Amino acid sequence: MSNVKEGDWVLLYYNERKNYVVRVEKGKTFHSTHGSIDLSSLIGVPYGSYVETNIGEKLLVTKTSFTERLEGLQRTTQVIYPKDLGYILLASGVGPGSVVVEAGTGTGFLTATLAWYVRPSGRVYTYEIRKDFYQQALKNFELLGVLPYITAKNRDIRDGIEEEDVDAVLLDLPSPWEIIHEAYAKLTHGGSLTVFVPTLTQVEKTLRSLRSSDFKLIEVSESIQRKYQATPGELRPLTLGVMHTGYIIRARKP
Repeated sequence: MSNVKEGDWVLLYYNERKNYVVRVEKGKTFHSTHGSIDLSSLIGVPYGSYVETNIGEKLLVTKTSFTERLEGLQRTTQVIYPKDLGYILLASGVGPGSVVVEAGTGTGFLTATLAWYVRPSGRVYTYEIRKDFYQQALKNFELLGVLPYITAKNRDIRDGIEEEDVDAVLLDLPSPWEIIHEAYAKLTHGGSLTVFVPTLTQVEKTLRSLRSSDFKLIEVSESIQRKYQATPGELRPLTLGVMHTGYIIRARKP
């Protein structure tokens, strides 16, 4: 059985509806409606054991998944949800050793996910025009432990992609059609382009640019996830949920 170490991300489980992702740091205190915990007191605690808050509520200490750690980050922008991240990752063909260009960085959810999967020999080059987003994203990458696999640039990708022969380009921008021709030039043959946009107007403009740039195998899709109440005898769709988040456009350079 392993124990909690300083710097670990842990999941504090209260019940099926209430659980919390925290990073264990000395001198920090976690507060919730179930009371508070001095996070340094978690150091050395065996995973799978219970700890008590200052008001006697019990929380189960367990390890986190990468997705849960993502959700524990400070958000500065609208983020891409896990239901879309998974499909984007597979559609782009990104894997260990891939060289990837991505823009804009924003909070860094997509960048961090790409970096997690290109390890240990791949690299993600990410472009972000806003300095405040860029600086917060760097902090998030360091917290997640993926910074060694990322080259972050406080730069407008419309000024040109500096990398050559990249395996994949991923765009989460208001006007991705402005980058399509440049992306085609910098992709290796067989390389993929993946675009995430929230509106059909953006899809139309992107498709026109893809056609004029000679991209092939063009596809537009949408991922809809429907969650259910996981209670025996009360199994039904949840009343509230995340439905439309965006359209995913994928294409390949022949």
